[in-house]
Amino acid sequence: MKKITFAAVIAASALVLTACSSGGAATGSGDETYNWDMTITVSETSTWWAGAEKFGELLDEKSDGRMTLNIFANEQLSGGDPAAGVEMLTNGDKTFSYNSPIIYSGIDPRFSAITAPFLYADYEEADAAIADGGAAAYEKLTEDLNIKMLGFGESGFRQVTNSKKEITTPSDIAGLKLRVAGSELFLNIYQELGADPVTMNFSEVFTSLQNGTIDGQENPFDVISSNGLMEVQGYLSVWNYVYDPLILGMNLDQYNALSDADKAIVDEAAAEANEFQIKLSRDAEATQLAEMKEQMKVTELSPAQLVAFREALQPVYDRYESKWTAEVLEAVQPK
Repeated sequence: MKKITFAAVIAASALVLTACSSGGAATGSGDETYNWDMTITVSETSTWWAGAEKFGELLDEKSDGRMTLNIFANEQLSGGDPAAGVEMLTNGDKTFSYNSPIIYSGIDPRFSAITAPFLYADYEEADAAIADGGAAAYEKLTEDLNIKMLGFGESGFRQVTNSKKEITTPSDIAGLKLRVAGSELFLNIYQELGADPVTMNFSEVFTSLQNGTIDGQENPFDVISSNGLMEVQGYLSVWNYVYDPLILGMNLDQYNALSDADKAIVDEAAAEANEFQIKLSRDAEATQLAEMKEQMKVTELSPAQLVAFREALQPVYDRYESKWTAEVLEAVQPK
């Protein structure tokens, strides 16, 4: 498969290791210091932020204070634009980020394979697929973009909210103006269901829902809850239609410039932080759902109701199989 990179990556030779006290590449002497920036797409009240904070704490602890992490919420370093944020990661303008594969799919459509509709029935299926080839496939994809993938965190299963009506059948979605993630796949999913999907930076979503510019949006419980979207939405449909992991990415040039000992510190801290963030996200779901039930009409779709949605979206699968490629699609299949 031909490598797909940003133009900026071509100039990677001009990159320098951020804030290395030795003034050059790490030498492995153990006294190098680092001051790194990391971004997340959503707010400080999310489990994304908590996972990033844990990552920073672990880096500081494991390096005896040599590694400092500055965390920015709401894609502050790229003006709220997560796609521009990924580009910053590829060219070394920042060192780390938590981003969904949905954002990466705007660069390379193969990334959206793991977010195919109704791919996984539950977290157990998703975990098994990621452990048995899924993670390895995405490590290769990110390397093509000059990014070192340090494992997956988790945003969770995506749901849909709106201010107009209860959604229980595909026809209920028809005509709704819904903000969707910035991905061709998500635009096609909702077009297939007859909606009027639009994309916008997540930082604009609350205001757009509040003033009626859009009728609804789709996101996991944590994003809906931590950003207070239930304050401006009347209906939530729980259908778990897309599983959404989070790529913890590091600029590959900066990772490669580390000593072996410092790479081990970063790897270990990332693994522990991802595990912490995933557990926090899953543990919070029941409480978040209960709180949303107090403010919205919540409809949990039955397996029989979901069959109609799966059948309605079969043309999307047929259209995207070649874009995902057989290799990547096989890697993320339920085991």
